[in-house]
Amino acid sequence: MAQRLLLRRFLTSIISGKPSQSRWAPVGSKALQTSQYSPGYLTVAPSQARSIYTTRVCSTTFNIQDGPDFQDRVVNSETPVVVDFHAQWCGPCKILGPRLEKVVAKQHGKVVMAKVDIDDHTDLALEYEVSAVPTVLAMKNGDVVDKFVGIKDEDQLEAFLKKLIG
Repeated sequence: MAQRLLLRRFLTSIISGKPSQSRWAPVGSKALQTSQYSPGYLTVAPSQARSIYTTRVCSTTFNIQDGPDFQDRVVNSETPVVVDFHAQWCGPCKILGPRLEKVVAKQHGKVVMAKVDIDDHTDLALEYEVSAVPTVLAMKNGDVVDKFVGIKDEDQLEAFLKKLIG
């Protein structure tokens, strides 16, 4: 059902020529072209290329799949990484997660966010001494440079990221 809604919004934006939501960023493509046609005639004339709109949050946030994935995407990352250790059953994690994603997305790629579910990856939680959730680590060049436990407001999160970025 969500896919149908997304497809409907996409098609509406193509027909109207403008994005359906302002939070989407345009990605131009000359390969995708639409045709103009009138209901009374069977003539089809190509028009200018349209833009496709996608969200940018996905490019800065990712879920860790296993130990080697963590090693590859976090420890070996050249970009500073914020690691969010969370759990599905944790109420404060459900509040902090979206806040943290929003603040990380504002950094435009200067920092990325890895999400680690402690129930799925207890080995990583033990290795990084996570004793409570939510726990957030700031990692740079494979080393933990800062850490906090619990909920923070957006201003505190932005200060945390600025300290990480430098």
